[in-house]
Amino acid sequence: MLALFLSGCLTRQQETQPPAPVEPVQPPISVPEQPKPEPGQNVPQPPKMQTLNWPASVSPLVAQMLKADGITAGSVLLVDNVKNSTNGSLQSAKATAALQGALKGNSQFTLVTPQQLAVAKQTLGLSAEDSLVSRSKAVGLARYVGAQYVLYSNAEGDVKSPTLQMQLMLVQTGEIIWSGSGAVQH
Repeated sequence: MLALFLSGCLTRQQETQPPAPVEPVQPPISVPEQPKPEPGQNVPQPPKMQTLNWPASVSPLVAQMLKADGITAGSVLLVDNVKNSTNGSLQSAKATAALQGALKGNSQFTLVTPQQLAVAKQTLGLSAEDSLVSRSKAVGLARYVGAQYVLYSNAEGDVKSPTLQMQLMLVQTGEIIWSGSGAVQH
């Protein structure tokens, strides 16, 4: 009985006392120390895109091509995107735009517009960025848009001083009727 009495006293005592407050303890957070650059040590800059003068580079080649024998005046010309075969990154879209700009207003060719080319590529199931590396693709596309000639351009060599190669192909026979190359100017 004494045991029951004592256990009852303990229970009443616990009921009258509030429980001890519990405070959460956060583990200390350690922040790793960042290495500091040594004095005089520079942070490397990202590589800059090479600024190339595409209009000045393509103009002499276009002038040579327009004087080539065997070109029928008034023919339709399909200009393929300039292909980058250099050892680095090159702004080939700017090169293609400069090439098309150099050919605008010439008396030898009527150019296939970029819009006509995009529609033709989509119709034939080619991607918009598809470079016409395959001559059969180029011939098929040229025939679809009614072009008699295709102009291929390729930048090759060292990206810091590339060479631009150009070839004019007669669509009907696949014959290269003009070829030229020159250094890309800065």
